[in-house]
Amino acid sequence: MKKLFLFLSLVPLLCLAQKKDCKYDFEEKTDTTFLKALPDKLVYEKIFGTSKEFIQFKLLNHNGVPTLSFQQIQKSQDFIPVKCFDAKSKIVFQLESGKIVSLLSVNTETCSTLTYLSEENSNIRLLKGYFVFTKLNYDELKKSRITVMRVQYTGESKDYIINDAIQSEILNENIKPSSYFIENLECVE
Repeated sequence: MKKLFLFLSLVPLLCLAQKKDCKYDFEEKTDTTFLKALPDKLVYEKIFGTSKEFIQFKLLNHNGVPTLSFQQIQKSQDFIPVKCFDAKSKIVFQLESGKIVSLLSVNTETCSTLTYLSEENSNIRLLKGYFVFTKLNYDELKKSRITVMRVQYTGESKDYIINDAIQSEILNENIKPSSYFIENLECVE
């Protein structure tokens, strides 16, 4: 009897321990709109000489549709070519399990914007796009880490190696980008 009582008293604790504590950057619920967004997370950083490239993810749920916000920031004293997303653009992830997962673009033609910082003699390009999950690939991302990300821009594609952990020089913190979806996808369900 004592064992049964102990078991029944511990079950709620186990259930609560499994629940992820999600921190939202933005959350709004009205009669017609439901939107919640996680904060931006750095998943790729490359610093080489005076050139820097960063990729950030943000997960959103807009009216029940989980969406990935992709933001690429490039900074260099050299000219940075324009990159664009269109309706045919994709982000393709190769997972540690060997499976391939594709996210589909919801963008009409959108191109990177150029800003010049005269005090640093630097160009900055910013590209932002939105990609949706398919039901087939959604569950795979919750189970397996990312190893490679291929971004299919308009007219070109580029592969990025996603590390298990990086020490960000800009943020000065340790980041685990390969586990991004495992750690965060349930927050936008």
